[in-house]
Amino acid sequence: MSNSSSTADDILACARTLIIAGGYNGFSYADIADVVGIRKPSIHHHFASKVDLVRTLVSRYREEAQAGLAALERNVIDPAEQLKSYIAYWEACIKDATAPFCVCALLASELPILPEEVALEVRAHFRFLGSWLASVLERGKRQGRLHLSSAARVEAEAFMATVHGAMLSARAYGDPKMFGTITRPLLERLSTRH
Repeated sequence: MSNSSSTADDILACARTLIIAGGYNGFSYADIADVVGIRKPSIHHHFASKVDLVRTLVSRYREEAQAGLAALERNVIDPAEQLKSYIAYWEACIKDATAPFCVCALLASELPILPEEVALEVRAHFRFLGSWLASVLERGKRQGRLHLSSAARVEAEAFMATVHGAMLSARAYGDPKMFGTITRPLLERLSTRH
């Protein structure tokens, strides 16, 4: 069972890398078979279709994000520091290329061509992340740690869009430092210490 689970995990990890590199239509089961070192029918054994594979990938991605943010909530109490830690996570991932782009942000840019099952998972990720950010921002405002110019929900959407846009700019310029250049002013604007 663990070997089968390991193969499925390898397939998902490969698909994640290929999606980040080229989007939903930028890979095939043949590409995964070459990288993972298995035959295409073996992939179909784990994931009947590309839709099943990517839907599972996005669902797990959201679960990983939920677990990561729950750990952040447990380990970092201050809302302003939680936002800094969230940005620092992405900054490190972009710098060392371990996760140079949010899979869901990339797939969101392809929503018009995505199968509905995948689109639903992508939207669920955005709803989850937006809700988490709104709760952190609201808590930070109540505690006097964050300065909001708009409602927490609006600020959360702007925060999310800035982070995802910073990923895009870092990729477009081929410069990981661009991410921090864009996100630092965001944190400064939200800071109560102007």
